[in-house]
Amino acid sequence: MTEQSNDWPIWATEAVEIKPSNPAWAAAGKWEAEHLHKLLSPHGVREVEHIGSTSIPGLPAKPILDLMAKIPSYDQLEAVIARLQQEDWHYVPLELDGHEWRRFFVKVESDRRKCHLHLMQEHEERWDIQLRFRDLMRQQPESVRQYAELKRDLAGRYTDDREAYTRAKSGFIENVLGREPN
Repeated sequence: MTEQSNDWPIWATEAVEIKPSNPAWAAAGKWEAEHLHKLLSPHGVREVEHIGSTSIPGLPAKPILDLMAKIPSYDQLEAVIARLQQEDWHYVPLELDGHEWRRFFVKVESDRRKCHLHLMQEHEERWDIQLRFRDLMRQQPESVRQYAELKRDLAGRYTDDREAYTRAKSGFIENVLGREPN
C-alpha cells in the first residue's frame, strides 16, 4: 500500500465496499458515458464506454461507475482537466496514479466516489481488453457468480487497500480473458 497523506480528501481513502447488483447502474453508466462524450468531444474524445463491474448485470460491485474514454493524444489534457473540474471530476496526477497507460479522474458526490474515468490514447491495448472482459462476463453467468464470490472475499481482506484489492482480482480476469465464450 502506498503511503497516504492526512491531507488527502475523504474519497481518496474510502474503504472497499461491495454492494448487491443494481439494475440502475446500466442506465446511469449510459447517461454518464453520453454526457462525458458531449463534454469531451471538443477535445478529441471520440468514444466513451461504461466498463467494470457496474456494467455487468447481476454482478455485485463497489457502487462506482467505471468509464473509459478514447482520445488521440494527451495534448488536450489540461483542457480536459479544466472541463471536467466544472463537473466535480478530480484529476489524479500520473505520479499518484502510477499507470502510464491512462490518465485517471474521479467524480465525487457527497465526499464519495461516484465514477472513475480512464482516459486512454487511441491504440492503447487495454481499451480492447477492458471491452473484451466486460463482454465475456455478460455472456458467462457462472463467471459472474464466481467473480461475485471472489470480490466479496477480497473486499473483506483488503477493506482499506484498494490497490491490493484490484491486484488480487487480476488472476481471475486473466483466466476469463483466456477462455472462449460459452
